Amino acid sequence: MNVAVTRAAGMSQREAEVLQAVGGHLSNAQIASQLYISVRTVESHVSSLLRKFGVPDRRALADLAPAVAAMPPTEAAAGLVAALPTARTSFIGRDREQAAVLAALAGSRVVSLVGPGGVGKTRLAAKAAEAAATQYPFGGVFVDLVPVREGFVTQAVAALLGVTERPGRSLDAALHEYLARGRSLLVLDNCEHLLAVVAAFIEKLLADCADLTILVTSRERLAVPGERTVAVPPLSLVANGTGGTACSEAESLFVDRARASDPDFAAAPAVVAEVCGRLDGVPLAIELAAARSASLGVDGLLAGLDDHLRLLAGSRGPHERHRSLRAVIDWSHDLLDDDERAMFRRVGAFIGGFDLDAAVAVWPDSNRGTVADLVGRLTDKSLLTHRLGPEGSRWQMLETIRAYALDRLAASGEEDTVRVAHLTWAQAISGDLEHRAEADQQWRAAFDTVADDLRAALANASGTGAAGRPGAGGGPGAGGGPGTGGGPGTGGVSHRLARSLGHLAYARRFMVESREHYQAAAALAAEPIEAACDLRAAADVAMAAGHVPVAFDLLLASAELAEAAGDNSARTVALAYAATIADRFAADFPQEVPHQRLRQLLDEAAGSCPADDAVGAAYVRVADAWTAQPEKTVPDPALSSDALAAARRADDPVLISGALDAVVVGLDAGGRIRDAHQANKERVKLLERLPRHDPHSGAEIFDTFHMVTAIAVTAGDLPDALSSARMAQGDDIAGGQPHVAASKLILPLVLQGRFDEAFTQAAVMWEAWRLAGRPPARWMGSATYGMVLAHGLRGDDNGRAEWLDRVRELIGNGTDPVSGTYLAAAAFTQARICLHDGRIDAAVAATADLRPEAQTWYDVPHWHSLRPYAWAVTAEVAVVARLPDAASRLVAAAPAGDENYWAAACLSRAAGRLHGDRGALEASLAGWERIDARFERACTLMLLEDRAGEGTAELRALGCAPPAALRTEVAN
Repeated sequence: MNVAVTRAAGMSQREAEVLQAVGGHLSNAQIASQLYISVRTVESHVSSLLRKFGVPDRRALADLAPAVAAMPPTEAAAGLVAALPTARTSFIGRDREQAAVLAALAGSRVVSLVGPGGVGKTRLAAKAAEAAATQYPFGGVFVDLVPVREGFVTQAVAALLGVTERPGRSLDAALHEYLARGRSLLVLDNCEHLLAVVAAFIEKLLADCADLTILVTSRERLAVPGERTVAVPPLSLVANGTGGTACSEAESLFVDRARASDPDFAAAPAVVAEVCGRLDGVPLAIELAAARSASLGVDGLLAGLDDHLRLLAGSRGPHERHRSLRAVIDWSHDLLDDDERAMFRRVGAFIGGFDLDAAVAVWPDSNRGTVADLVGRLTDKSLLTHRLGPEGSRWQMLETIRAYALDRLAASGEEDTVRVAHLTWAQAISGDLEHRAEADQQWRAAFDTVADDLRAALANASGTGAAGRPGAGGGPGAGGGPGTGGGPGTGGVSHRLARSLGHLAYARRFMVESREHYQAAAALAAEPIEAACDLRAAADVAMAAGHVPVAFDLLLASAELAEAAGDNSARTVALAYAATIADRFAADFPQEVPHQRLRQLLDEAAGSCPADDAVGAAYVRVADAWTAQPEKTVPDPALSSDALAAARRADDPVLISGALDAVVVGLDAGGRIRDAHQANKERVKLLERLPRHDPHSGAEIFDTFHMVTAIAVTAGDLPDALSSARMAQGDDIAGGQPHVAASKLILPLVLQGRFDEAFTQAAVMWEAWRLAGRPPARWMGSATYGMVLAHGLRGDDNGRAEWLDRVRELIGNGTDPVSGTYLAAAAFTQARICLHDGRIDAAVAATADLRPEAQTWYDVPHWHSLRPYAWAVTAEVAVVARLPDAASRLVAAAPAGDENYWAAACLSRAAGRLHGDRGALEASLAGWERIDARFERACTLMLLEDRAGEGTAELRALGCAPPAALRTEVAN
């Protein structure tokens, strides 16, 4: 297997499918259609694959696809470690240390390679990870923490694995879910500057991910429970064999690297041994010295080393190896000319490496030819390392060398100048990346490459960790108000960079980081209106992440700043939207905002709205529709229609989507399900107009998928419900919460009789919900009742009882699961199971609270989807039980059939049974076939004497026994 293929580590099942499609030369649109995911999600997977395989473009990725596909299934999943550093030189020695690492990995979940800088910990860790990879069926990932700042460890790991933050699911939770899938390996390289952070990060991972093993490199141990430490010494100075050609590991390394610079290199073994001894066997010192051997010769090399070692002479105690390494770096630096030294210290400003454009940005005269020459010369002298990736050539300093370069920069008096240049470069790069994101280009890999430098530039310029570390801020307006940071002459650049980073982090689905950057931008803004806009953007991010109460507070803070700026339009929008979300998403608040308070906000918004502001007027109309009635989440239907008209006049797709939701919810509450389902189709079309990189669209994208699926089920359009649920599951915004995404599939799968698929999704839903910390999830009730129904129809009493217990767990407080908002779900589920089992009296009892003479079908206390189902099955129960009011119940349930395809088919079957009408039964069959309801179709076939055998066979294929209640009711 070639090196590139071994980088398929951490490749998810979805990425494997995308890779196969890329190999088939399908376009992103074709892949999206084939896999039921969005084009943007395909783009994200392709970017991740380019990064993981380390190839420059889509064509190279397509060339790799056959090799990966040809791998045996177990090999394709195991033996792969993502982002292993590319080895451009041979690996010398270390047999004993590698064996020790592999033994430690076999017996401990945390292994730390500990040793001084430059001793070779990274190469050893990479080699050991590659050797051990076959022991990890779920692969692994190698993460270099050198450029990572405190607070961004999770982002660094998640970016390499393609894990993102989604609405309602933090990045930490998403990463833990990913790494908890099975036995996998995480390598964290260079942890010494983040010891406490990494230790806490590892302890949480180990607690949540039982099959995860972690390999760490650091200059000191982490001191976490269960840590196994492997000391990494310098290379051996003792010859590894006998005879004239035998030499030590250190000497072998020197000769190998010297011949890389000069193929004709030759030197007396004794002199090489002396050089290596002077350098204490430290690999980095040996490599730097060997790079000079071509120009100085080994004797000149030894003389130069002697001079620098004398300057640093002193104790040969614990730090003697640091002393010899410092000496060789110092000496290598002194051999540079003035321009080389200037370039060396200036490019030290880049913590994550740099390309040629970046180096030009920090060079005084920006002469590209001069810069290219100097970078090449520093690379030849091993002071820079070069690599070629998807974004082209990049250079980087090893950590120890960069620390030296920064010391030289500080001593040069150029530090402030270089920092400003670095900041200006960062702002320009972030702006370019924003344009690329908006143009739907492959930009994610480019962002991941420079993200650490962008964050560092902002943190350095603002002089606080708030801009560079998620969670560092306080409340919504944390950061000191507009115009408080940035330093002389850099405030505007810092503000633009913070705003750009907020946008980019959102587009990369780092939600918390995005919100913190926008809040930092508000603190750096020169004017109140700029700060108001930044806080509004932060509120949009909070909404997209499902943090509605946080968004509410941010909107109020934005409105206050807009008022100070005299911008009535911005104040109107912020206040009206705050009122809207506090009603529309009231369930997300730990304590509901009082209705009177929301009407007060609406009055303030209306009072400040300029007469010619169509957008502000539309926001006010939408807020009025949602808050018109004291009951939360129930908009006024007439006002909703007015709001939709106002939104259309404003021609704002986000506003139109929100207004359509008000219309849909009103139609649903009034029993007009088909109309609600139709209105949702317009909402789906609007998705094409909602830019996925813009946080302003995020909440509407998520809610659209949620409501479209829910209303499709309520309308009995099971194929449409499954289609939208699958699209949501593969969407990078809507599919972010696995328990939510899986729950949307369960009920339509059960109602179609696809029980085994439903069981699979239910296992995903419940486990993901557990891993998410069991958040409030009453909305999972319909899916959970779907599992009660599936187990009941399969005759699995234990499974049925288990899922009823889970219903109780979801409700909490010991509430009876067959009462209140779950009445329709409980009645439908119990009655349908009892009908199948032939327990007719129990079915009648289950539907006793549904009274056609006292209620319309849509007045039944409900949890969305199951109201019409309950009403239809109540009528069928009455027919089978031969109740005297069976005919009137059929009539009373007819409106439910007008609004729901499943209910219509069920009522046709009930009518056929009541009147012995074969035509009605055949109409029922056609109805079941229309929505692919295989189980109900099979049950209906058994009512037709000439097709009963066909029905029995289909039921058995679905894992169900023939229904007892139908065996004696065969229509001729």
